[in-house]
Amino acid sequence: MLTLASRLRALDDAALRRTIGLRQVPTSGIDDFFDLAEALLDPDAIQATLSRLDRSSLAVLAVAGELGAPTLTELVDRLADLGHDTIDAADVCSRADRLDALMLAVREGDTVRPYPAVVAQLRRWPEHGLPSTGALAGVPAPTTLVSLSATEGRFTERLAAERAFGAVLSIAELIAELAREPARELSRGGLGLPDTKRLSAAMGVDLEEVPAFVSIAVRADLIALHAGYWGESVAGEVWLTEGSAERWATLAESWLAALPADVREILAHRPGVAWGDALHRYVAWLYPAGGAWMEGRIADFARDAELIGITAKQVTSSAGAAVLSGDIDAAISTITASLPAEVGTVYLQHDLSIVAPGPLSRSIDDRLRGFADVESRELASSYRLSGASVTRGLAAGDDAESMLAFLSTISLTGIPQPVEYLVRDTAARYGRVRVGSVDPADPTGPSYVSSVDEALLGAIAVDQALSALHVVAAGDDRLHSALPADRVFWALSDARYPVVAENAAGEVVHLRRHALARVTAPPTVDPAVGLVERLRTTDGGEAKAASAWLARQLDAAIKHRESVLVSIRMPDGEIVDYLLEPASVGGGRFRARDRRADIERTLPLSSVVSIGPAP
Repeated sequence: MLTLASRLRALDDAALRRTIGLRQVPTSGIDDFFDLAEALLDPDAIQATLSRLDRSSLAVLAVAGELGAPTLTELVDRLADLGHDTIDAADVCSRADRLDALMLAVREGDTVRPYPAVVAQLRRWPEHGLPSTGALAGVPAPTTLVSLSATEGRFTERLAAERAFGAVLSIAELIAELAREPARELSRGGLGLPDTKRLSAAMGVDLEEVPAFVSIAVRADLIALHAGYWGESVAGEVWLTEGSAERWATLAESWLAALPADVREILAHRPGVAWGDALHRYVAWLYPAGGAWMEGRIADFARDAELIGITAKQVTSSAGAAVLSGDIDAAISTITASLPAEVGTVYLQHDLSIVAPGPLSRSIDDRLRGFADVESRELASSYRLSGASVTRGLAAGDDAESMLAFLSTISLTGIPQPVEYLVRDTAARYGRVRVGSVDPADPTGPSYVSSVDEALLGAIAVDQALSALHVVAAGDDRLHSALPADRVFWALSDARYPVVAENAAGEVVHLRRHALARVTAPPTVDPAVGLVERLRTTDGGEAKAASAWLARQLDAAIKHRESVLVSIRMPDGEIVDYLLEPASVGGGRFRARDRRADIERTLPLSSVVSIGPAP
């Protein structure tokens, strides 16, 4: 421990923080470098670090512990003798540097010397069903890849493309629904059941799949948390304007960016091969102490890979293989050829429905959504016009002529009379109710509701669904509310009144119901910074460190009532060994019982040369 404590003390602050971070050292209960060294050499802490090492790194560490302090050449030779012939000198050197950074071993020039506590931990592994040194180095990897037939390969590609297309559609509906009405984040995390059901219906996916799609959208920054609610982000608004392949690429890139390097290394293989249970066997071999920790990482990312078409039935697709290799352009090219072709025309029906014979191009879909409700989102989408949907389009700045002109350009069946009548009649009635702020300089203050139609205004005043607005009469053609104009406007809009918002000049203004949520990185506080500052403050130099180390050893002997062999430098320079049972330490001295002479001695700590275990 003294060696490690001295090594830690000699590190600069940046290296010390990096070491604390790599080993995930808890910052509480550590007051000096001896506490830190003790924490690093704790058996549980060592085991936690070993569980995150791959088999080859563990083999290097175990063989180095077996040999004591071997050179890199000796390590390579011994590993080869044990049957580990897939590792060369450069690889051993790299792994030795990693072990040194993790404070599991000391790399001194060409030699590698593991700490005794680490060696002891590895030697106990067989007692717990973990591999021995020989097994770490000599057991070959299990077979992981099973080739598929041409028929199975075609099925994989088709299924992966279907899932990619479905994921893009589902997340587009998720963003659109959150833009319409954000979903509240529960205090314990996650969404409540009512919001989950609402999103499930909008996305057309099973209830249990909603959290997974939400996590995919969050990872791609397409939705963000604002004031406790999940809503559409700026990036999500842009994403909705892109083509299907580009939108899929965004999902795939964010999945790849979040994929841990070790997991990516496992999965990055050629397409058209089946992993299945063999993947889990391979992971168990590669990370022999990883257990549930590594299995969990594989399961989470494998689930998302299946959802977005990186894999299908645990088989990597061609587009997925390109993603895993980092070639996103090739992935986009592959997925573009697999996705159904977009169409730019629809069928307008007399029952006010709109049917697309295939996936609509993004620009047409966006425009159509502005004044029509989505009924189904499959390979062939369908929409429906209604008075409320047309009113929504008018509120967003559209008008009857522009809507009908747009529909005429995309319709294969012309404009049915019921469609034209609905659009023109709704537009004629639109704006009969107007909402604005009483004080234009204060949009958060009281508001008014006005209309030339006294009957309509009277209906609003007595409408129980609008009782929360607390409107009161303020003249023949005006009502007042203590609530801001935007809240009154949306309440009237939800109640399907033909309402518009206006400014002080009486001009119509178009309101956005929910502001775009902005992705903000949470402030991060590195606990290692405070720990390093505390360690530097309590450190008093070499002399104090040596004295503290001796006191530590004596305290441990007192605590466990153990005898120790203490070497004392006498005034004439002679070194005398005493077999002592320490009783107390204080004031620069320690009191102990001499087991050989059977007398009590009080000795100065400054005269102690070394303390070792009793023979």
